[in-house]
Amino acid sequence: MVYSALKSLLFKLDAEDAHDLTIKLMESFPLFASLFNTHIDPKTCLKVGNLTWKSPVGLAAGLDKNARAYEFLSQVGFGAIEVGTVTPRPQIGNERPRLFRYIEEESIRNCMGFNNLGSDFMYQQVLKLKSKGLSIPLGVNIGKNKTTPDEEAPKDYGLLYQKFKDIADYIVINVSSPNTPGLRSHQTKDALEKLFKALDRKEEEVDLYLKIAPDIEMDEIDAILETAAKFHLTGIIATNTTIMPERGVGGISGKLLYKKAHNIRKACLEKIKNYPSLEFIGVGGFASYNDVVEYWRAGGRALQIYSAFIFQGPKLLSSINESIQSDLARLELKSIDELINYYQRKAL
Repeated sequence: MVYSALKSLLFKLDAEDAHDLTIKLMESFPLFASLFNTHIDPKTCLKVGNLTWKSPVGLAAGLDKNARAYEFLSQVGFGAIEVGTVTPRPQIGNERPRLFRYIEEESIRNCMGFNNLGSDFMYQQVLKLKSKGLSIPLGVNIGKNKTTPDEEAPKDYGLLYQKFKDIADYIVINVSSPNTPGLRSHQTKDALEKLFKALDRKEEEVDLYLKIAPDIEMDEIDAILETAAKFHLTGIIATNTTIMPERGVGGISGKLLYKKAHNIRKACLEKIKNYPSLEFIGVGGFASYNDVVEYWRAGGRALQIYSAFIFQGPKLLSSINESIQSDLARLELKSIDELINYYQRKAL
């Protein structure tokens, strides 16, 4: 009820103005999260990489670009929060308007262009949050500056990795946004090898993920997984937004993305069996518990949402968590792992 009333007001504003106002409200009044507080049963805790998520549903990057709303968002039912994308230097992003809603289709088109306050600001924000104590894992999504030449992009990622490796719970390499010219060219095997080498990463360091696009060819997946395993990444996140030229410039998220993202996830989950060291996190179009179950049946475990949270609010998390708890009770299961295994066995 509270979110519905707030949404009706916010959706009368320009999409980006509404987003900025929402972040400001969440940052200023974190205690108001109690109005949407979702009870999470300890049975829903899920080990993801070397971390424990409070539930299997995390928040994807893009909503809280500068880690200003973590205190609010960590109270409404997410299992983990991913902030960013952050770049080494502040950048204003692309020209406005650059954020558009497709209300009937519960989808969003964005051509933001990694607008953020830069790595120094993000570093201080994460330090401040860590000093207060984190209730759920905090991931940092990193990307290159638009003005950085493509051949120097690995330096941007190396700088950011070294900067955040000791304070972030996990780090995500974003080479799959369609809104930075040339960025997706870094998903090739050769480009990824150069990028991963530039990180100068030790295997036992912070969990590290690569986020990929839904628009890659199926035969590219093996090379991506092979390279990620070779450089001891923790795992893959699939997928980022998709391009739909008929809708306009930018990346599409939400229900319009679901089918394409689901197909890439299914392919990744099948192929990742050959790389048992790699974790997998799904994202892209999830909007209901039925979507979550379909993902589990395909072999997935942890997932993230973003656009559906904009359209449905915290009640989506409540609905998913209540459905999980109902299934656990109905099936007399003791943990989320047992529930996921149950659905995966049913799919065989």
